[in-house]
Formats: sequence, C-alpha cells, structure tokens
Amino acid sequence: MHTLALVTPLVLVAYLVVTEWVPMFPFNDLQSQTVKERLAMAAINYPIFIAIAVAVALNAGTVALVLSVLTMIGHVTSWWLPYFGFSFAAQREAYRREYARTWKILPTEGRDVVIDVQHMVVGVLCLIMLVSVTFTTLA
Repeated sequence: MHTLALVTPLVLVAYLVVTEWVPMFPFNDLQSQTVKERLAMAAINYPIFIAIAVAVALNAGTVALVLSVLTMIGHVTSWWLPYFGFSFAAQREAYRREYARTWKILPTEGRDVVIDVQHMVVGVLCLIMLVSVTFTTLA
C-alpha cells in the first residue's frame, strides 16, 4: 500500500502534464485556455501532488493525508457538486469555455456542469491516492 501511496500522486502529475499540454481533442480542449492559464493551474496542482509523494516517502503520513483529503475535497467541489446543481456563475462559465466540447459519459441534459472523462480519471486517481495514503498512514 505504501508503494501505491507513493506512486499514485506521481502518476497524477504525469497524467496532468500530458492532458494539460498535449492536444487530444475531444479528450481535452486546449484551445480554450492560454498557456499562461495552464501554467497557473500547473503551479497550483503539480506541487501539491509532488508534496504528497514526498510526504509519503518521508513517512510524514499526516501531511500526506491532509493534502490528499484537501485534494479530494477540491475535486468534489470543482466537479461533482456543480454536476448536482451546486455551482457558481464563474464555474459554469469556465465549464462552458473550457470543457463543454470534451467527452462525457454522464447524462448532460439539464446540467450546467458535467464532469468530462479527462477529469473523471483525475477523480479516480485522487480516490486511489486518498485510500492508499489513508491505509499507509493508519498502518
């Protein structure tokens, strides 16, 4: 479980690097964001996942767990709460601009924000990371 807790955040960084910088439309839609916007998101997201991996490697489980929980909360508030109708105008506008044309497998009718496949993968990886970090920390 320790290895999974260590590797998953690094896989997340690699996944984000590929999906945020390599055009793969309709899996992602890089035309909707400027390089400056993507760099800003990278500066926020990548260090968090790297910090989780470092914390696991240093046996600082509490730090890794807190960061993993915050990451999962961020994912849920960015995608799942808006999908179920709890969103702000800025979220809806960003969704329309950046993700409206990407692949989705969930029903879209009547929804202002629908999580796309690209971000569903992020959610699954975040969940794997959270579970593995939790087990590693509590073991």
